Amino acid sequence: MAHFFQQLPALPELGATGAIDIIVVAFVVYQCLMVVRGTRAAPILLGIVVIVCLYLVAVWAGLEALHSVLSLIVPYIGLGVLVLFQSEIRRTLARLGRRRLFGLAEGFHAPEMASEILMAVEQLAQQKIGALIVLERDIGLRTFIESGVRLEAYISRDLLLSIFQPGLPLHDGAAIVQGDRIAAAACFLPLTTNPALSRMLGTRHRAAIGITEETDCLSLVVSEETGRISVAAFGELTQGLSVAEVMERLHRHFGVDRPAQQGDESAADAALAFRHEAPQPGGTAPESAGRP
Repeated sequence: MAHFFQQLPALPELGATGAIDIIVVAFVVYQCLMVVRGTRAAPILLGIVVIVCLYLVAVWAGLEALHSVLSLIVPYIGLGVLVLFQSEIRRTLARLGRRRLFGLAEGFHAPEMASEILMAVEQLAQQKIGALIVLERDIGLRTFIESGVRLEAYISRDLLLSIFQPGLPLHDGAAIVQGDRIAAAACFLPLTTNPALSRMLGTRHRAAIGITEETDCLSLVVSEETGRISVAAFGELTQGLSVAEVMERLHRHFGVDRPAQQGDESAADAALAFRHEAPQPGGTAPESAGRP
């Protein structure tokens, strides 16, 4: 064993450049592990690492039979990684490409448009009508828009309520918002395949998470069973949010900067006022609604 260690090359002295090099490599390896953490690719990556380790052991120990078998497999590992991890690689490159100067985004700015969306979401939640609204940010959603019905209509509460009414042709699927317009409705979205997510999540919530795994958009979901409002971003879903919390997350996601969160309060107040004025399911409108 002592003879083996004597054959090893001497380690170079660790200087400032070497320390920086090690930190950068460690950061890259960590980011690669975070990309596949909790996905189906994690066991595949572990299997690839085992094969490479076996190959190195076979070369070092002189196991000719094992070396001959693994030498037929190892050269194709690079191609296999590209095929097996194509979705993870695409997602990582998209996240790197969407980094913007000063962290600002261009997709969604107007607080008044957010008010229209939140008032619609508020009433949909009260009536327990399922809905999925996707807000585009930097990465375009043209592929998913083309899978639905083109609208290109200005955002309004009434239009969103009409889209998600049960029994109507546009009820199923997602409504995609670009800027101040509803680009399309009844759009098909990719479902998340993350095994770590709860099996109690339905198709609508899995679609909301799936689209945020591939792009930098924000998804608003209303549960048809419970009426809870949820927000999905960057592959993570937060459930049971209030209107004010949804507004705060929306503006934080899109980098809208307003003094003292004045836009948040006005939008939340508008949604709250609409909740008191709107007729409840099966009930009657308040007396003030019929007054001039």
